[in-house]
Amino acid sequence: MVDQRLLLTDAQMQHFLQHGYLTLKTQLPAAFHQEIYRRTEEVFAKEGNPGNNILPRIPELHQVFADPVLSGGLASLLGPSYIMHSHRHCHINPAGSQGGGWHKDSYWGFHKVRSHRTRWVMIFYYPQDTTLDNGPTAVMPGTQCYEQRAASEADEVHLPVCGEAGTATLVHFDLWHRASANQTANNRYMMKFQFTRMEEPTAPCWNHQQAEWHDGVVGSQRWQWHLGGQAAPPAADPALPALTRALGDRAEPVRLKAAYALGAAGRAGVPALAQALGSQAKEIQLDAGYGLALAGRAAVPALIEALGHADEQARGCAAYALGDMGAQASEAVGPLARLATDPAPFVRCHAAEALGTIAGQPESAVPALAGLLADEDAQTRFNAAYALARFGARADEAVPALATALKDSNRYVRNHSAEALRHIATPSAQQTLLDFLLVSRWCPITTKESTF
Repeated sequence: MVDQRLLLTDAQMQHFLQHGYLTLKTQLPAAFHQEIYRRTEEVFAKEGNPGNNILPRIPELHQVFADPVLSGGLASLLGPSYIMHSHRHCHINPAGSQGGGWHKDSYWGFHKVRSHRTRWVMIFYYPQDTTLDNGPTAVMPGTQCYEQRAASEADEVHLPVCGEAGTATLVHFDLWHRASANQTANNRYMMKFQFTRMEEPTAPCWNHQQAEWHDGVVGSQRWQWHLGGQAAPPAADPALPALTRALGDRAEPVRLKAAYALGAAGRAGVPALAQALGSQAKEIQLDAGYGLALAGRAAVPALIEALGHADEQARGCAAYALGDMGAQASEAVGPLARLATDPAPFVRCHAAEALGTIAGQPESAVPALAGLLADEDAQTRFNAAYALARFGARADEAVPALATALKDSNRYVRNHSAEALRHIATPSAQQTLLDFLLVSRWCPITTKESTF
């Protein structure tokens, strides 16, 4: 149960939306973090990096993410039904290292339209004091919505995330970040865990007091989405000709702000955005998709039509935009389900994701998603499994397909399928999941020195 007193404040929510990160401090004692550091050093020395198995290898990490401060922060950003994603990693910044390069995390090597809305959050947890000297993670505040870096580093803000042992930074999945140089004689560890939203927002999930907040068209619209999933009222004077021209600008911030402003204009901005979706330039198509998603129901007919576009980028961005709307795009479920046979993996994986985000009409969506569990493209398969989790018991007919997917060669298809069975929670789903877990269970104290 989340402690309501430790939900985020309006100011903390606004900081996260504006900057893409928020640093918190767990309530656990210093000795706890010292033990985590010691255990981590031991595991790395004896076994190397355990990768996704860092949690069963050091099960005390469960206490970090169950900490009331962190669980309150996650519930505020992702809603109370959030779940821990199956990917996690312990990042070591070795003594004397030169650090790493600036990057956004990939979706395991796959190309995906990145969501500006808060559906995916990482936590960077540090079991030791992290200072400027021992290689903190650095972030570029406010870059979570931008694919490109600034033309010059002089135009960027590079901020090291420092703090005492037990510091945990909540980070939008798509924020630019890097490891800084470690100038000390000790290793610096950072545990990166990921958490995802399972339901679209219908009301504020934090300690909300402030009705309005204005941070430009991009930030303000995301704030409005968190308040209840609806866009702000259409702009009174959208200046359509100027915004339409700005959609073709070479500078990404100019294009994106124009796309958001056109989307905020509602029906009046849809024609320009729909035309841009068919552009030859992928970056324009992408920004048009964000604008059309913001336009909501007024854009649904144009987006359904775009699902049949000859260009696969246009079809995939249209599928993404419909999913980004959530339930507002319920009439698109049938057309999206028919994309299960689209020749392009980029289209199929976004159609699968969209069906899960909309989470409506299970009679059409669930059979399509069950079929996509056998798709040749791995990202499509694990998107389909995750989408089925959002349907809960309404996806019971997909249990046989999920049982097969538990044997998939891709770890995320297997893990997402297990998550789907947990959420479906019918007797057949629970038995299938139990059978899988009995075979897959891990013994965290088994090592090469202690095999039995």
